[in-house]
Amino acid sequence: MANGWAQDGAVQDQIDDTVADAVLAARARMPSGESAQYCGVCGDDIPEARRRAVPGTRTCVLCQSGRDAMIRSAGINRRGSKDSQLR
Repeated sequence: MANGWAQDGAVQDQIDDTVADAVLAARARMPSGESAQYCGVCGDDIPEARRRAVPGTRTCVLCQSGRDAMIRSAGINRRGSKDSQLR
């Protein structure tokens, strides 16, 4: 059931678009190519198991965890309400 001027299924369309955007953003951040032997940030060795598990990696687990913690999702406000804009 749609609300106001929205068509049927509009809420699900918003959810699908949000998930698709998140998947595309995650894929864009994934490394590719040959893995580095040493971390590009701290210079420590990158374990062989990590290089096999994440092809194209350039950082050790500790440095990558720090980089991942700094990622902020700006997102798009797909809801038109003021409540969602204030969050």
